[in-house]
Amino acid sequence: MLGCMEMSRCKFRHMILGAVFIAALSLGSGGAVSAGTVTHIVIDGVINPVAAKYIAESIKIAVADGSQALLIELDTPGGLMASTHVIVKDILAADVPVIVYVSPSGSRAGSAGVFITLAAHIAAMAPGTRIGAAHPVNLGVTPSRQDSSGTTVMDEKILNDTVAFIRSIAEKRGRNVEWAESAVKESKSITEREALEKKVVDLIAPSVDSLLTDVNGDTVVLNLGERVLDTKDATIVEHRMSFRYRFLDLISDPNIAYILMLLGIYGLFFELYSPGAILPGIVGGICLILAFFAFQTLPINYAGVLLILFAIILFLLEIKVTSYGMLSIGGVLSLILGSIMLVDSPIPALRVSLGVIFPAAIVTVAFFLFAVGMAIRAQAKRPTTGQEGIVGEVGVVEKALKPRGQVLVHGELWTAEADEDIELGERVEVVSLSHLVAKVKKATS
Repeated sequence: MLGCMEMSRCKFRHMILGAVFIAALSLGSGGAVSAGTVTHIVIDGVINPVAAKYIAESIKIAVADGSQALLIELDTPGGLMASTHVIVKDILAADVPVIVYVSPSGSRAGSAGVFITLAAHIAAMAPGTRIGAAHPVNLGVTPSRQDSSGTTVMDEKILNDTVAFIRSIAEKRGRNVEWAESAVKESKSITEREALEKKVVDLIAPSVDSLLTDVNGDTVVLNLGERVLDTKDATIVEHRMSFRYRFLDLISDPNIAYILMLLGIYGLFFELYSPGAILPGIVGGICLILAFFAFQTLPINYAGVLLILFAIILFLLEIKVTSYGMLSIGGVLSLILGSIMLVDSPIPALRVSLGVIFPAAIVTVAFFLFAVGMAIRAQAKRPTTGQEGIVGEVGVVEKALKPRGQVLVHGELWTAEADEDIELGERVEVVSLSHLVAKVKKATS
């Protein structure tokens, strides 16, 4: 009897253990097929220090969240080589797979975008996109020597360094090294179909969902080892730019930086010529500081800055010196030339637009010739009220001056004295004022 009971207990225990084991298997298998997450960001614009910081932050977040991959949706005309170096370095050292997707249709990965796309673990393009034209430009460097073809030694050094840079990226990712070199040396650009045929990118995908489905099961090599992507049913987690990054990216626009610089100059000059207004000085100082920050992210030509400052000096001289408009004409020409030269870049998105330069020149001329001019003339105008205001004015003697009496000036009765006797009712002119006593003389008319 006891033996039967013991056998029943054993069977019961075995049944419980079996049920727990099956449940564990179910949970385990469910975890194996459950979808992970993919961190998604969008880079739409110029590659600058703000974009570099944003990508670096996104890589860290993707690693911390255990994402299957970081997906960078890219559309850029290019940007600064220094920022490109930082981004490529971060992607190559990333502990999470990085997928660069040139999208949507009509987008491009130009100049700096070529390096970023080639550096990705997986490179993809949407239909109707293009990639290429990565030739470096010598920005603001004075050449030390020039050969017969017009190429400077500095240009050659920059070109050779850039070629070596893109070769190392292409070789590490197993992509077309010859085309990568031609994109730098000859500024070659190709469509997404050509890029796939030449093994510049890994695939063409019409959408993010199809891209994640296509790369599902692919193996990528990280610094920590190989990883198999599980992205078919992955949840896409958007990591948008914070307000701070959006604000910094906004003022890094060359047009915005240019306007901030002019506003800063307006504010400070108005404050200097009208002390005590306070608000123009505060606003001007803030605008100038923001402009200087933006200039650090742009290839600034300081000859352009000097021309703009010279133009402002000419406008100020026009207010005080009679030049019959010559100083104003010189100021306008200097301002326009300086504005065009301010940002030295072949990329239109990194230059100040002519649509901003000409209106800004007109507003600047108007500001200095009218606003500042009126402030200076107001300061130079003789006072018309108070003690200083009666000097030079004409009044009537109310009490005969022998030699002291009283005169009526501007409806005010003043104690006055003269060097000669002046009778009641005669007209007098105020010569000076001392200790509330007016020095007068007989009016000439």
